[in-house]
Amino acid sequence: MSAADFRSGFAANLTVAASVAAYGSVLGVLASQQGLSLVQLVVMNLILFAGSSQFVLIEMWRPPLPVFEMVLAVAVINLRYMLIGASLRPLLRNSSLGQRMGFVHMAADENWAITMAARRNRPVGPYHLLGGGVCLILSWSLGTIGGMLFGAAISNPETFALDFAFLAVFIALAASLWRGRRDILPWLIAAGLALASEALIPGKWYIIIGGLGGALAAMAIPGPRDREASHA
Repeated sequence: MSAADFRSGFAANLTVAASVAAYGSVLGVLASQQGLSLVQLVVMNLILFAGSSQFVLIEMWRPPLPVFEMVLAVAVINLRYMLIGASLRPLLRNSSLGQRMGFVHMAADENWAITMAARRNRPVGPYHLLGGGVCLILSWSLGTIGGMLFGAAISNPETFALDFAFLAVFIALAASLWRGRRDILPWLIAAGLALASEALIPGKWYIIIGGLGGALAAMAIPGPRDREASHA
């Protein structure tokens, strides 16, 4: 089942691989302009594998490197993975600690959302998430490497609207997770808190504040089983 799950997860994420590669090419262009080497970029892809964090690191990549500030910025941006990790607990229930660490490392927003959507229709295991992660890290790496190699010929990557690919992917993934009217209030609360936090609090705290607010709102709303139990 693990091999079948891996292949299924890999194939399911091919639908977003082109957009991931396109967005990665923007990072590669910026990395080239900041003076990173190809080896540094590849190591960053493999160790960090988090698009938004890598963009922030590239923007801060000016010698002498502000290492503490870079680590803090990445930690804040990636706080959302605490929520993602919590949501993966049922999926990773029967995995060892080492396996869980590997699966979570390969969890990106896209393959997490695709795996969660797949679980609503059929049983899937953690290798579905892993297969999607391998698909994404390959497409992301190819995109970033291509952007770096050909980045000298592109002075302004925004001209090609490649940065919109990332936003388009997230809109599509959010639509796939929509469950109906029950999601309206949590989504509105998450969006409202995120917008307010982004305006009032410096940095990327709006990511975790909006996510936690939406999650708590969803927990507070009784689902069909809860209502049935209350009437029993």
